[in-house]
Amino acid sequence: MALTSAFTSFNLPVLDVARSQAFFTGLGFERNPQFPGNENSAAIVIGDNLQVMLIKQAFFNTLTEKESVDTSKYAQMTIALAFESRDKVDEIVNTAVSLGGQLHAEPEYHGSMYHWGFVDLDGHLWAINCMNMEAH
Repeated sequence: MALTSAFTSFNLPVLDVARSQAFFTGLGFERNPQFPGNENSAAIVIGDNLQVMLIKQAFFNTLTEKESVDTSKYAQMTIALAFESRDKVDEIVNTAVSLGGQLHAEPEYHGSMYHWGFVDLDGHLWAINCMNMEAH
């Protein structure tokens, strides 16, 4: 039996929802108009059927009944997104840095894949990729 989802969402703990929301909308992503949001959370659409829920860290901890990781010391996951061109990858990473994010490694080209990344305002790792299927 195959599972399907109309919309996939993942939750990220953040220190300041408004600041993180401004960061992601500054990257060109949009708020989900179906989710009103508040001081504890905001929904940002980052793909056709994908959104990230930015959840205030203190509130996030009540939902999970666990402490969230200290992103200055630990990586919990890397969020990978693929875009249509190297130029778009460069644009997103450079914009992230201009909005207060940090670079994560140097750009890499692996034949059929171009990869670069950034660390968002709350220390989450983002891998931004472009796949060139003609290279296979």
